[in-house]
This record gives sequence, C-alpha cells and structure tokens, in this order.
Amino acid sequence: MAKLILTHEVTGLGEPGDVVEVKDGYARNFLVPRGLATGWSKGAESQISAIRKARKAREIATLDEAKATRDSLQSKAVVVQAKAGQGGRLFGAVTTGDIAEAVKAAGGPSVDKRKIEIGQPIKSTGSYTVTIRLHAEVSANIAVNVVAA
Repeated sequence: MAKLILTHEVTGLGEPGDVVEVKDGYARNFLVPRGLATGWSKGAESQISAIRKARKAREIATLDEAKATRDSLQSKAVVVQAKAGQGGRLFGAVTTGDIAEAVKAAGGPSVDKRKIEIGQPIKSTGSYTVTIRLHAEVSANIAVNVVAA
C-alpha cells in the first residue's frame, strides 16, 4: 500500500490535501503520473496545509450558498456549440472545459471544469444531463444542449 497526498479531487477517493492509502499500482500508474497526488512524507505537513487553505478559498463556503447556486444553475439553459458533420455526429467530443465555458456564457457562476462529471462522452448533437459537484453534499444536474456550429 502506498501513502499519498492528493493534490486534486479524485472522485471516490478524496479531496485535495487528504492523505490516502491506495494500492501501489494505482498510485504508480494512475495518480502520480497524472499529477493527482504526490508521495507522503513527514515534511509534507506544510504542503497539506497549503493545499487545504487554497481549497477553502476556492470552494463554496456554505451549504445554503451551494444550494442557491444549484438552483440558479438548474434554471439556466446551457447551449454548447460544436462542429458537427452529417447526422449530427461531432468532430471530436464536448469536454468539461467546453461545458464550464457554456455555463459562464449562459450567465451562471464560474465553475471548475474538474467538478463537472459527464456520464458518457458527448459525441453527437442533442440534449444531455451533466452533474456539477458544488459542495460535498450538493450536486447540480444541468441540461446541456449540444448544437451544430
């Protein structure tokens, strides 16, 4: 088992600054190469506190604020324009960054693209449901319409 400090949020594992124990292969082949975690050491306590401090500054402070943000997000129509060929098939796929930009363009709050979860890759035009994690206890399900540009 490898002991790591998470530097980014990993769904099902933890938040930035958390100390987790995972299997060696998961650490060596997935978390560390992608920059999602670093090795744990006794001297890393200051690094952990800095990560937690930065996370507190970024995250939505209260549960009520998260619920209000969720309600405003779910009431907005989010439209993503992408290049499409015949039959509505996209050239490439719609990314979480595209969705974050579309939410901001629709008048919504600035959303971190790492907090957006897409179930299946979006590779054709149509309507999709996307989940945005706003708080540990609050998620927003928004409707995203993908149209040909």
